[in-house]
Amino acid sequence: MPYQCRHCGGTFCAEHRLPENHDCPGLNEWQDPGGVFDSGFDDSVVDEGGDDGIAARLGLDRPGGPLGYFRGNMTYVFLGLMWVTFAAQLVFRLATGLLPLTEAAVLNNPGAYRLYTAIFVLTPHHPEYVWTWFTSIFAHGGFGHIALNSIVIYFFGRLVEDYVGSRDFTLLFLGSGAVAGLGQVGLTIAQNGGIPTGLPIGGVLGASGAGLAIMGVLTVLNPSLRVYLYFILPVPLWLLTVGYTGWTVYQIFAVGAGAGGTAQVAHLVGLVIGLAYGQHVKGRQRMPDQLQFGAGGRGPGGPGGPGGPGGGRGPF
Repeated sequence: MPYQCRHCGGTFCAEHRLPENHDCPGLNEWQDPGGVFDSGFDDSVVDEGGDDGIAARLGLDRPGGPLGYFRGNMTYVFLGLMWVTFAAQLVFRLATGLLPLTEAAVLNNPGAYRLYTAIFVLTPHHPEYVWTWFTSIFAHGGFGHIALNSIVIYFFGRLVEDYVGSRDFTLLFLGSGAVAGLGQVGLTIAQNGGIPTGLPIGGVLGASGAGLAIMGVLTVLNPSLRVYLYFILPVPLWLLTVGYTGWTVYQIFAVGAGAGGTAQVAHLVGLVIGLAYGQHVKGRQRMPDQLQFGAGGRGPGGPGGPGGPGGGRGPF
């Protein structure tokens, strides 16, 4: 029967019910690196009163506290934020007459369109809108766009988060997404000889840069990981990455940075960031050879989070 840990709130099998068997954050609370819990009267278990950060001081980061769910589950937090933001986009556009987002709708509602882009889109017209560096990561251009990015992040993100930890994964996701978008916008500004004026037509939105950074990290850590292209054709991850990189570079030089209505430079920048970061963290621990369900251990399903995909299948 499943067992719910009273320290971290996660659900585990009988084999991993003890806190020391599932990397329970309660181990840090007890300052017990050996993973040996006792009655609590052992004088060797002491509180040095160290500084664990603002969240710890406020009691938010204690096991079972308000932030307990986010530890080990940032992949799913980001996925949730993506879909919430996408829903907010649709509601905004519906309320302002921008649904569907056509040229006629934009010309009839220029004020609403400016506000829409100022909230959700990183544009070369207003790169100084710092908040759009991050809101644009979670906003998407359509259902197909967010669905594809969600698949990549869902299948690959859990493995990378388990490897580097939730804090570093958060920094990787937000940092690579922002830098990828700024790279695309910066190239557009350079090609135009300056910041464009007028209605902010065109821009960057979507988690593709962050998703490709995750894919790049995993390519370095486990290049032979088998993924299924379009859920049918099995290929090693390194081959998929090489093929995608070659196609993106070709598109940039043959057609342009925005070939096919896609931020090709942002994709390439995100992938390069992931490959570089993967080299930086490589060797910390053993990377799983395949994707598997989280039941029975600390697999892609972390404490309190949903289980990952099974059968060694990747997202494509």
